[in-house]
Parts: sequence; structure tokens; C-alpha cells
Amino acid sequence: MAMNIPKGVWPTMVTPFTNTGKVDYAALEQLIEWYIDQGVHGLFAVCQSSEMFYLTLEERVSLAQFVTSLAAGRVSVIASGHISEQFEEQVEELQRIAETGVQAVVLVSNRLAGPDESDEIWFERVLQLIDRVPNVPMGIYECPYPYKRLLSPQLLKQCADTGRFAFLKDTSCDVQQIAAKLEAVKGSSLQLFNANSATLLASLRLGASGFSGVMANFHPDLYVRLTECWDSEPAIAEMLQSFVGAASLIELQMYPVNAKYHLSKRGLPVSLHCRSKDAGAFRENHKLEVEQLDAVYRMLKKLLV
Repeated sequence: MAMNIPKGVWPTMVTPFTNTGKVDYAALEQLIEWYIDQGVHGLFAVCQSSEMFYLTLEERVSLAQFVTSLAAGRVSVIASGHISEQFEEQVEELQRIAETGVQAVVLVSNRLAGPDESDEIWFERVLQLIDRVPNVPMGIYECPYPYKRLLSPQLLKQCADTGRFAFLKDTSCDVQQIAAKLEAVKGSSLQLFNANSATLLASLRLGASGFSGVMANFHPDLYVRLTECWDSEPAIAEMLQSFVGAASLIELQMYPVNAKYHLSKRGLPVSLHCRSKDAGAFRENHKLEVEQLDAVYRMLKKLLV
């Protein structure tokens, strides 16, 4: 197993749909090319941004296969996609995703135990899963839906010590927690990717490997620049951090509808249709907020030339 997940920016991919609600693979092909043209280092397919809780298993598998095929080794692809409540169904879901050829299969932390179940129970199920889904590196995604289950540094170290884990999408939004997690997995193959824009630069200075969050659907090129220059161009890094932290407030609007609107304004054939949100509730003021953020982005780009 190749455990070398590239450092850098891993967008949590959105899924384009046609206006009749089917996965729009023609639009997805152009979206993949756009991500790669923006310089990202990998693609996280079949995640919450992809609306995986609203996709059938066949759609989730097909998405992972399509993204892996179209990326064609130009960037690495990882995928999640286990959404079931029952353990045996999750095993099937993860086995099917593993067969698509993704570089790593990402476990959703809240799927492995209920909110009232212990870390011990959680880790027992992890051990069962990595036994049932062999020969592929694993990741962990602290997905906030349907509830957020953050891993303690001790539990994360237990995962790292199995030798099967290469990726953590951290959603703690807490620099102290990130520091403790990084210390716990030091020397292992498990890398931490921050999902939170406001704490990104601080986490990179602590040793985080990059960014994997929803805002890479808006400004992936800025995140690429920040993750690549934070130590060599500190003044530029501070400028970028100030923008991406403030810009990330758009997450609180109507995501992923707003991301799809932004992508459409960037020239991509992505409709606003979503399964997780009613695009009809995306009002004119919402559109103006996205457009005005894009205008500030363009001004910043001119300063960075």
C-alpha cells in the first residue's frame, strides 16, 4: 500500500446535478479539470459536500470511479461514501468504494459509533473495518452530519499505530486540539488536513499537511498558494490568511447551493440543483453576496501578481 498522500489542498468536491436531479457527468468532467487547473494536490470525492447522504450506493460508487478515471493520475483521489447505520452495510459500501481504485478510503467518524457510545467501541469497529477492507490506505473524516464526532489525540494515535491510516480531515476548528493531534501522530504515516479556513495558517505552522474544506470550491488557487508559500513568503501568507478566514463566512449562507452558483459564475456548466438544499430558496441577496465576494477575490488576485 502506498501511504504517501500528497500534502496541499484537497477540495471536498460538490456533485453537479441536472435540473431533473440526475448526476451531471458532463459538468463533473469540466469541474474536475477546473480543480486540477487551479493547482490542487488531490480530490476528495464522495463526501458531505458531494451530498453523499442523498446519493444511492450505485451513484456513490459511480462518482468515485468517474473522478478517479478522469483524474488519470494527475492528482490523487480519495473517497468516503459509507452512510448506513448498520455495520455490515457500511462494510459493503466501503468495499465497493475501495474497488474503484481510489488512493484511500475515508471513514466517516460518526458512522462508527453513536453519540453515546465510547471510544473503545468506536475503535473496535475501526479494527473490524480495516480487516474487512484490506490492501487500501484509510482516512478519517470528522463529518459534522448527522453529529460531529471529533477524535481525541489518544484515539487518533491508536488509529495511526495500526499503520493503515494516511489522512485525517480535522474539523475541530481549534488550534490547541490540532496541535495535540499532530503531536500524537508524529512519526506516523497519518497526516492532518485542516477543514477550517480561519485556523489554516496557524495549523500549517504547527505541521498540518494542508487544507481539505468546502472553501476550496470557491478559491482553491488561494489555498494552493497559502499551503505552498506559508513559510517562504510570510507576508503573502498573512494576506492570504486574512482573506480566506473572512471569506469562509460564506459557508454559513446556503452551501452547497452558493458554491454551485459561484462555480457557474466562474464559467462552469454547474446548475444550482441540489438534493440537500432547496435551490429555490437561494435569493437575489444571496447571489449578490457571492458576487461581491468574488469581486474582492479578483482584487486580491491583482495584488498577488
